[in-house]
Amino acid sequence: MWSTLLILVLASSGVLQVSGIRISTPGSMEAVNGTDVRLKCTFYSSSAINANSVTISWTFRPLTKGREETVFHYQQKPYPPVEGIFRKRIAWDGNIMGQDASIIIRQVKFTYNGTYICQVKNPPDVHGTVGEIKLRNEPFPSFHWIALIPTCWETL
Repeated sequence: MWSTLLILVLASSGVLQVSGIRISTPGSMEAVNGTDVRLKCTFYSSSAINANSVTISWTFRPLTKGREETVFHYQQKPYPPVEGIFRKRIAWDGNIMGQDASIIIRQVKFTYNGTYICQVKNPPDVHGTVGEIKLRNEPFPSFHWIALIPTCWETL
């Protein structure tokens, strides 16, 4: 009982604070083979954003039984991959102060099908959720996109 009371007193006084990064992603996305796709990842930190200390990591887990691969890293500046399947395919499209950790994948390939994981750290706020996006690459646009094309042409 005393330990519970002590925790309540410390929490209400601000001495004991629980913080964590919250990440938001669309969950799943479709991309048309050969096009560019923006993987949106936004974050909320309970600590003030410090552009010099924020780190962002993107990793890729393929659908097939391959190993997880680093896609992108940000620490004061973008570090796109210099080797691997994403070499020369990743572009930074985020804004640290806008709490945006998004990237663009250029010329999507079928081998890019899988799960993309966005992780953000803003010390001292380094724990919390990660964002995941399941990307599915299609050879052609989905039917709902094809249905919109005639409507778009009529308005031009």
